[in-house]
Amino acid sequence: MDDLVRQAMAKWPNVPDCFGWLGLDNRGQWHMRDDRVQALGPFQCGRPGAKGSALRHEKLISFIDRNYESDGQGRWYFQNGPQRVYVELESTPYIWRLDEAFTPTSHTGQCTTMKACLMDELGRVYLHTPLGLGLVHTLDVGLVALAIEQGLWTVQDCMSKDLPEQFGYVISPQKQNGQA
Repeated sequence: MDDLVRQAMAKWPNVPDCFGWLGLDNRGQWHMRDDRVQALGPFQCGRPGAKGSALRHEKLISFIDRNYESDGQGRWYFQNGPQRVYVELESTPYIWRLDEAFTPTSHTGQCTTMKACLMDELGRVYLHTPLGLGLVHTLDVGLVALAIEQGLWTVQDCMSKDLPEQFGYVISPQKQNGQA
């Protein structure tokens, strides 16, 4: 977490949390969701426009990435100064990219190792890592297949609906908070 964020938290300890305004999609992109967008439905609903506007400002994205973590209830958030901005997840808290050595790197830029490889009922691939669970970016599923073919990884079947409870994360903090 950035030092400026820690200082703001100490200076203003009672700033209310924010729900519904930030989303993370299956490709690792952050989306801003204003009141108009939130009125279209939940982030995960698939309705056109409900995800909001993809962030493109590199410094803002970098700031969010550095200050992204989870609370004790499995809700992921971005610490924006003294305010927690809870994140609506399209699927998982992390989106993994793989390099030629099959090293997973999160959408936030953190490298890690693979503990387990899972595939759901729709053929989506997930990696369980020391950082947590994440969906493999669609562009890197071929690398997963190569790791399996080489005998480096074994795939376990899973059901996507069971993953949040199994791995301790919340898809929609806004809904859980009763604000949907």
